Amino acid sequence: MNNTLSFVVHGLPKGQPRARAFARKMGAKFVARMYDAGTADEWKHNVAEALLACLLVNDWQRTEEPVHAAIVFVMPRPKSHTRENGSLRDSAPRFHKAKPDIDNLVKLVFDVVTRSERVWHDDSQVIACLAEKKYAASNERSGAIVTISANAAEGLVLPTYRLQRPLS
Repeated sequence: MNNTLSFVVHGLPKGQPRARAFARKMGAKFVARMYDAGTADEWKHNVAEALLACLLVNDWQRTEEPVHAAIVFVMPRPKSHTRENGSLRDSAPRFHKAKPDIDNLVKLVFDVVTRSERVWHDDSQVIACLAEKKYAASNERSGAIVTISANAAEGLVLPTYRLQRPLS
């Protein structure tokens, strides 16, 4: 059995949206209802597809053991970070410190992995998580690099490979 899963998700990383509540009158009573705004549905779909594609080529069995996770979120750069010729400005930051919050980004990925029912029983099994949020380099696409390891003895290492743009 393979003890480590690594997969790349392409797209615009989104955080797990907050659940919204509303009251609906039913008869003489008001009943509280919850709903998900659906603003991250495309990103959830991308994460689920990348995970399933990874599981198809890996010998992974659902684990009940403690799990380590490492995620690098690669955010697209705003146009203000580049010059007219396309080169990066000297003042352009490396790390992304704007919304979405990193904890909401991680929560969405963990929720998608949990819903797959193929990696772990519950994301409470994650005993260590290393996450980074950075801007894409000139040769990267936006997305995420996710590594999940069921071998706690190996420790936790942030993936060093990048979301390379395909040659075309």
